[in-house]
Amino acid sequence: MSTDTHIVAYVQESDFDSVLTESEEKVVVVDFTATWCGPCRLISPLMEQLAEEYKGRAKVVKVDVDSNKPIFKKFGLRSIPAVLIFKEGVLIETIVGVSPYEQFSEAVQKLVADA
Repeated sequence: MSTDTHIVAYVQESDFDSVLTESEEKVVVVDFTATWCGPCRLISPLMEQLAEEYKGRAKVVKVDVDSNKPIFKKFGLRSIPAVLIFKEGVLIETIVGVSPYEQFSEAVQKLVADA
């Protein structure tokens, strides 16, 4: 039995655009995070939960801001955690800071309902 419960994969800047446009799921949730960021650790389990709940309907990925600074700046982000929600490659919603699970799930639910 695997002890690795992490189902949310890290993506690099080079793969970012293809993740947004080529995912079979129309909705992509991107968690901008860093290993040194305490609040990021608080939302990490929420991202796992989101990935489970919307499996097959939304894709959840993480971006390490330390190794992907240009992409972080591209979206005008200044602080983490920052969760960006895209639909068909278009940024629809940005949630910065620690938020309750409901805020993430409601944002995703709205988009998968329209899909």
